[in-house]
Formats: sequence, structure tokens, C-alpha cells
Amino acid sequence: MELMTDQRFRKTIKYLRALIFFGLAGLALATVLYFSLIGYAKLQGPPELAVPQSTLYFSDDGTVIGESNSGQKRYWVSLKDISPHLIDATISIEDKSFFAHNGFDYKRIAGAALADVKAMSKVQGASTITQQYARNLYLAHEKTWKRKAVEAFYTLRLEMNYSKDEILEGYLNTIYYGNGAYGVQAASRYYFGKDAKDLSLAEASMLAGIPKGPNIYSPFASMEKAKQRQQTVLYTMKANGFIDELTAEKAKIEKLQLVGKHQHGQLGSAPYFQDAVRNALKNSLNFDDRTISLGGLKVYTTLNLEQQEIAEKTISNMISSDSEIQAGFVAMNPKNGYVKALVGGRNYEESPFNRAVQAVRQPGSTMKPLLYYAALENGFTPSTTMKSQLTTFMFDDDRSEYTPHNFNNKYANADITMAQALAVSDNVYAVKTHLFLGEETLIETAKRFGITTKMEKVPSLALGTSGVRVIEMANAYSMLANGGKKVAPVLIKRVENHRGDVIYEYQPEDAEVLKPEVASVMTHMLTGIFDKKLNGYASVTGSTLIKKMTRPYAAKSGTTETDSWMIGYTPQLVSAVWTGYDKGKPIELPVEKSYAKNIWLDFMEKALDNEPAKKFKAAKGTVAVYVDPANGKLAADDCPVKRLTYFQTGTEPTEYCTDHLGDVEFKEEKPEKKKEKKPWYKRLFGN
Repeated sequence: MELMTDQRFRKTIKYLRALIFFGLAGLALATVLYFSLIGYAKLQGPPELAVPQSTLYFSDDGTVIGESNSGQKRYWVSLKDISPHLIDATISIEDKSFFAHNGFDYKRIAGAALADVKAMSKVQGASTITQQYARNLYLAHEKTWKRKAVEAFYTLRLEMNYSKDEILEGYLNTIYYGNGAYGVQAASRYYFGKDAKDLSLAEASMLAGIPKGPNIYSPFASMEKAKQRQQTVLYTMKANGFIDELTAEKAKIEKLQLVGKHQHGQLGSAPYFQDAVRNALKNSLNFDDRTISLGGLKVYTTLNLEQQEIAEKTISNMISSDSEIQAGFVAMNPKNGYVKALVGGRNYEESPFNRAVQAVRQPGSTMKPLLYYAALENGFTPSTTMKSQLTTFMFDDDRSEYTPHNFNNKYANADITMAQALAVSDNVYAVKTHLFLGEETLIETAKRFGITTKMEKVPSLALGTSGVRVIEMANAYSMLANGGKKVAPVLIKRVENHRGDVIYEYQPEDAEVLKPEVASVMTHMLTGIFDKKLNGYASVTGSTLIKKMTRPYAAKSGTTETDSWMIGYTPQLVSAVWTGYDKGKPIELPVEKSYAKNIWLDFMEKALDNEPAKKFKAAKGTVAVYVDPANGKLAADDCPVKRLTYFQTGTEPTEYCTDHLGDVEFKEEKPEKKKEKKPWYKRLFGN
């Protein structure tokens, strides 16, 4: 008996030793695995917290004009911009030990595991806020053990690399609240029409209850169930010491004003402009498509909503609804290149093709100011004369010839000045100037003016036969308007990421690419299209607009068989208009030929209605003298027409006009007969 007892004792000791050994071995293995897991998680570093979010586009006054999303409304807000009520309610109902645990609530896990074992399936969750955040960021939502294991690993990484506040902020900005609203800001705006920071306790407690089942607890799905869930949230808040009984009762009976509308539900301002902005983000700033669409960017643009509306309405009102004529329009601030308004066509839904930035069309005579700027730099002056007559130019190299024609085949058949040639848009004068300077000169000058489209080296380039874009021409004229400073079309002032960090900000260049005195002379020449003193064999090209103008403008029109242009400016604003048919059909109706001019002036007058009527300042290095506009010489006393004209200092004419000597008849002046002064008494009593 004693022997059997001893054997049993020894056997028990053996089993205990084995159990202890395997237990210690298991513990050692678990310890190794744990620390290996910790080390691996540490080596992996912080997991990226990026989630799909709406990119928002803002006008220059901060108004949201557009939003990119894939059916998910997401707007990231910092923890300090979330109502404390919502933070307390969320922690209370979702994870009351959030600030105490390291990512896992082991007591809840044990209880959930027991329930799962009893049911032989995954039926109960014990996920902490960190675990839910990990799931929202990186994982699918199926209930499997594999997914839970991966979720635990991401949870570990989040807790190791981010603070509790960062995790809580991320969680509140990613959870789904139903009706396409992801995150507290989108949900607050949708359900209550207010920012997350302004939520009351009653609103916050209802909102905090929705994520458990958005299709069940949304007040728009069932107000009864939403209220029941709200009461549960308020009860847990009271139980966890966030609020007292009286506060909970007040919140429970508070009547809520529901909105049911997303913050930016109806958008679509300036669709062509927004397309151009997205293109700039991708091609100029090198953002990828996913970041642009779902990166939660805040893109602050240069768009002026008032000017944009004026431009769109003007084009709509001016062009007949029956006409197939299309339009491209750009307005810019010449001082910094900011694009204030942009219209790429008459109907974006019918045709999203952007004629303001994509279409390459012949600019016609709007190219002449660039040519004459080059001429001024090369010894020409506004008083330089050449003969305007039908001329055929012969070229020896290939025995070709070229005969430019004026509008309606009218010619002065006499010398005219460059100032008058520009004002009446004489084509012969332009081609002669172009060939005199050399065909390369205009090509190089166009590049200085920011023209990037390829210019053809041909005699007709002076008449705008090489295609350009509307936005390029608006930019070119901006350089004249600002006195020669380099500008480029700017659509985007600043870009912020989803956290509000500035990741791009426009930095203007302060470079002088044109001579200020030459740009100033050119600007004054461009005012000539509205000055009847420059009428000659033809009227100045802006004569039909003069009576409608309320301020000084510098401008130039341009016409080809298929294209109609008007580009002009004041010191504050530049705008360029193109009208024509997409397929290059000839513009034949007189009313269609006038669209560009009328759109341009109507826009400028309305856009500047509340602005002072500024005059163009003469640059240093210029001098103004009165000349006879017919011959460009200094005006004499007997000249019937005198026009104040600006020149580069030292290039002004020195010869006086003698064409009108003897034109005025002088009458012999007879001495004035002195009246006899009457005595005072005769003045008092009469004769």
C-alpha cells in the first residue's frame, strides 16, 4: 500500500514537473513572441493615418465653390474644434476606459470571448476606440479571427506611435454616421446644420449613438430608435460621471432641429475654372489623382465670385440662344496674375471642353500690340510713318509672295503713323513692321510676353495667324497693364492638407521683363482705339463702344475669318474674350462679329462699377507732347486736331506740323471803339 502511494506521489511529481516545464517554456515562448511582436511593431513605425476625404475648393473670399468626393463626405477637424459633449458621449458609450488602457480592454475581451465560445461563432465585440480606428483605417469589417488578429497588430502600432488625443481625433474624423457622412464635422453639418464644435449635449448624445447602427439609429431612419439610443448614451454619461441627473433629463427632452442636408450639397460654381484648377494641381503642382480627389485638401483659389457671375451672365445675355457661337473668357488682376473669372464655354454640361485654356485659336490683330512693343524697343515711335497701300511682298528665297489686305480693302494710300495704324488696325503697316524687324523678333517677343504656343515664322504672324490660348493673351496684356512686370496666370493661392498644414503657397516673382517706359507708351497707344482723333481712312476700331464707356481703357480687337477677339484693361483689371465656332466655321453675321467687343465692355463696366476710374500713369522715362495725329509731328497752333501722345524720353518729335499753315482765315482786327462815359447825373436821371 505504501509502495503504491509512493509510486503515485512520484508520478504526480513527474507530471507537475512536466507541467511546470511546459508552462515555463510556454511563458518564455509567449514572452519572446510578445517582445518580438513589440519589436516588429516598433520597426514598422507609425502607420499612416490618411483616409479618403473630400477636397474642397474655395473662392478668394473663402466661399466653398466645389468639392471632390466619391459619395463620402469627409472634413477633418482638430480635437479642439469638436464639442466636449460629443467627446464625452463617444468615450462613455464606446470605450469608457480609453485613457487608461493600452489599446485593449482585457476585461471586455474576456467577456466577449466567453460569449463567442458559447455561441460557437463571433457574435459579440469588445473593440476599443483604438481598435475601431485601426479597423476603419486599414481593414475590412467582416467578423473573422484573422481580421481580429491583424486589427490587434495595427492597434498596437497606433498606441505605440500616437498619443491618445491623436487617436481619438482620428477616430472621430473617420467613423461613419450614416447618410454618406464620415466623421463628426460632416455628420454635424448634415444632421444639425452646424459645426462639430457647436453641438449641444442633446445633439452630441444623439450623434454619438448613431455609429453602432447608422441604418437603425439615424433619426432619419427612425426617430423612436434614435431617441432610445440617445437615452442610453446619456445614461452611460451619467454613470461615468460626465453629467448629472438633471442635465441628462434636460438633454433628453430638448427638441432637436434636424437639417438632413450636406454642407456643400449644391455646388457647381465656375465649373470650367474648377477644371482648370484640378489640372493645375496635377500638372503644375504634381499632386496625384487620388490626393486631388480624396486627399482632404483645401484649395484656396483666386476666383472672384462676383466677377465670375458677371462674366457668365454677360456671355449668356449677349449671345443669342439660337447661335452656335462659342466663347472663351478670362479676367485677371494684372498686378499678380490672379485669375478672377474664367468661362470656357456657354454650357459646361453640354461641352466641358475649356475654350479659355485648351482651345488654340488665331488671335488676329490682338497680336499687334506685341509686335509694336518690339518696334518701340527697336527705334520706332508712335509717330513713325509708313505708307498704307495695297502691297505685295516678294520673297527671294522661295519666290513666294504675300499680299495682306485691310478690312473692306480700304487703304490710306498715304503715310500713316504707328499710333493711327494701331487704332484703325492697318494690316499693311503691321506686316511692313514685322518684316522690317525680322520675323524672329515677334516670335521672341511673344515668348517674353508669356506666350507658350508655337509661333510660325511667316509674314502673316503680324496679323495673328498663329494660334494662341485666351489665357495666354490675357496674361500678355497683363504685362503691359502692370508696367512690364512678369506675371503668369495664377489659379491657386494656397493648398492645405487635411490637417490644415500649408503644403503649397504661391510666391510671386518680382522680375521686370519689359521696359516700363516702353510698356507705358504701348498702353497709351492702345487707348487710341477709343479716340476719334485718330480716325483716318477708317474709323478707330473701338468707335462703337465709346459712348458706353465710363472710364479710360486700353484695348485691341482682333478678327479673322473664324475668330473674333477683344482684349483690354484698366490699371486694375484685364479681360480677354474670344468668340467663334468650335469647328472653325466662318463668322458671317454682323451681330456675331460684334459679340466679343460687347461682352468685353459689358463685363469691364459691371466688374469695375464700384471701383475708382483710374487713369494710366506715365512711367518714368516717358514724355507727353501734343502731336498732329495725321502726321505725328508736333502740333502747331493752327493744327485743327491735336492729340496728347506719349513717347520714350528723347524719341519725341522735334519737327512742328506745317500742313495747316494758311488754313485759317485771319480777319483784320479793328480797334475797339471806346464808349463815352456819361456824367454821373446823366446816368442817374437819364438823358
